[in-house]
Amino acid sequence: VQLQASGGGSVQPGGSLRLSCVASGFNLGDYAVAWFRQAPGKEREAVSCIDSSDENTDYYYAESVKGRFTLSRDNAKNSVYLQMNDLRPEDTAVYYCAAQRLPGDQYGYWGQGTQVTVSS
Repeated sequence: VQLQASGGGSVQPGGSLRLSCVASGFNLGDYAVAWFRQAPGKEREAVSCIDSSDENTDYYYAESVKGRFTLSRDNAKNSVYLQMNDLRPEDTAVYYCAAQRLPGDQYGYWGQGTQVTVSS
C-alpha cells in the first residue's frame, strides 16, 4: 500500500511540469488527494486538493497557484495529476501527494516527494 509521486524536475520560469501521484494497494478514487509542497526553510503548505466524489467534484487551489495549476484524476490509472504551468521561482519546493479517506481524517498515505526547481 503506497503512493508514488513523480514528475518533478528543473525548468525555467514560465515552464510547465506535470506531477503524478499513483496509488497501489488501495483505490485512490475513494480518497481525497492533496498536493503539498515544502521549500527549504519554510513550512509545508497545501497547494491543491481534489475530493473523492465522482459528482460535483470539489477542488481547492492555494491563491498563489490559482490559474496556473490544475488537478485531475484518472481513476482507471488510480492516479491524480497536478499540471503546473507558468512556473515561477517561488514554486521551487519538494512536492508531496497525500490521500485522505474521510473529511477531517489525517492524511493516511503520503508519497515520497518529488523535487521541483524553477530557475533561469
